[in-house]
Amino acid sequence: MKAIYNVKALCLVVALGAAASVHAQEDKSKEKELNREMTLEREYDPSVQDASKVNTLPKIKEPVVKKMPIDYSTFAVPTDPQQELSLLGSGSVMTEIPYSKKRGYLNLGAGNYMNINGDLGYHILNTEKDKLNVFLSHRSTNGNIGYLQMDDKQKAKLNNNLGGINFSHEYEKLALKLGFGIDHSTFNYYGFVADLRLVDLGVLPLFDYDTNQANTKIGGTIGFESKGHGPFEYALDLDYKRFTNKYGMTGGLGGIAENTFGASFDLNSEFNGGMTIGLEGEVEYFNYGETEPETTVPFERNNHLESTLSPYLKMNGERWNLRLGANAMIITGDEKKVFLSPNINFDVELAPKTVFYATATGKVSANSAWEISAVNRYINPDLILEASRTWLDGIAGIKSGAGAGFWFDVFGGYKITDNEHFFLPQISMLTKFGNVSNVAYYNAKKFFGGASLKYSYQQLFNISLKGVYNSWSVNEIEREEPAGETTITDIKAFGKPKAELFGEISVVPMDNITLSMDYYLGTGRYTHANGSNIKMDNINELNMKGTYQLNETFGAYIKFNNLLFRKYELLYGYPQQGFNAMVGINLNF
Repeated sequence: MKAIYNVKALCLVVALGAAASVHAQEDKSKEKELNREMTLEREYDPSVQDASKVNTLPKIKEPVVKKMPIDYSTFAVPTDPQQELSLLGSGSVMTEIPYSKKRGYLNLGAGNYMNINGDLGYHILNTEKDKLNVFLSHRSTNGNIGYLQMDDKQKAKLNNNLGGINFSHEYEKLALKLGFGIDHSTFNYYGFVADLRLVDLGVLPLFDYDTNQANTKIGGTIGFESKGHGPFEYALDLDYKRFTNKYGMTGGLGGIAENTFGASFDLNSEFNGGMTIGLEGEVEYFNYGETEPETTVPFERNNHLESTLSPYLKMNGERWNLRLGANAMIITGDEKKVFLSPNINFDVELAPKTVFYATATGKVSANSAWEISAVNRYINPDLILEASRTWLDGIAGIKSGAGAGFWFDVFGGYKITDNEHFFLPQISMLTKFGNVSNVAYYNAKKFFGGASLKYSYQQLFNISLKGVYNSWSVNEIEREEPAGETTITDIKAFGKPKAELFGEISVVPMDNITLSMDYYLGTGRYTHANGSNIKMDNINELNMKGTYQLNETFGAYIKFNNLLFRKYELLYGYPQQGFNAMVGINLNF
């Protein structure tokens, strides 16, 4: 049966191979909208274990569960940043800039731990046909954050800078989009050594906690989209991304260089009174090298191509919408695979303001150095991750807004992924850096269920609450050679929370003043170190924020994070900041 399944997939890929050089899945098209006014949110994705960068270049993860509310709206920023928890403060330390029709914005903020935020953006052109935006963003910290096993204070250092420009022009029959950005981040491997035996051997001082690693991302994109003047609608995006890091694990040798060439498309046509038939496609080619070949010990890189083709049919009724489709996916190189997944979306109105929805899809996750560096910057700098293959990612639920100001969502889902990655601490006595992350690969199944409630009263009072329960089944992958040096007998979904709770309250006591509070609880996380599984401390975080908007031009804010004074880690060995505060100003001009 599996052979027939793979043959069908291969036939579909071969038959449509000519189109595979240009592709754009529906969710991927959102990633490359380089001209959109957007609202930045901080999200917690259960797969995200550590990061502190606020803005990143594409690509974008679809958020799984919401952690906290809007902190500011950089309306000149062209792309959604990576959703993630932040090292800069034990929660959100950013600010709120209410939407304004003014062309520019400036945000400046500072707090303890030497936390500094800065954002600057401007609409150079902002007409119906032409838009030209430039933006700069800065996040940094340089404070003592905890202690090593030898009672030496750790200084967590980060300096992250993102800048870019994007342009769009509306022609009579098509729209043109152009974008370019650079993201440069320096940081130290401040985390303590996970293997206490190394402390007893006296090798702890040998590791380098001061030298700054440097990750650099450069990306550019060009896109075309039709405007409904012909029998066919189309969208085409071409992009290039380059990731480099300065040091390998040995410190004195160069890091890796990853070049990604991507193309995506969507071609569709309406027929039979509103039905739509179409074909989406995506292809990415990954090429690897070293930043300093003359000094780096040679090692093989898995240059490969990942492609997805997705034929689909859309139908809309008076109270329902249906998309029927399938994904045919292929990976070349050392991980050569061909597989299929569904691509189905359905929703129906059961009653006024009450909708049942269901989605079943799948995908290839490249786990590229570009993507993983946004999720976990402390990954082994020599490591290139293998791709993950999601055969099924399904969710169903009921949403309702039947009550005045009241809304709820009850949902459940199931996900099956082969070669899922889980971060674990890696220790080596022969390297320059101490505690970095390695990756364990397992076949994983996850059932999740939860509910979300929201209530709003005349924009003066808002409250929301969301709970999610995750049940994991994780199995070791059969390999010709062991995936790592240590075999773990009691396998868990390392780093993933079992239960999560999100809460948020905001109040407007008087004009121009907003007070808000948000809470997050993440429980049931494990890691593996010192030869055994270790239960990690729960993430138990309470934050407060106050904003004052004097007029359309000037505003100010103050934030208090980690008000419960809790100690926890997103990655094992990398403690987060304790109580911290930040004050700042916003200018719209």
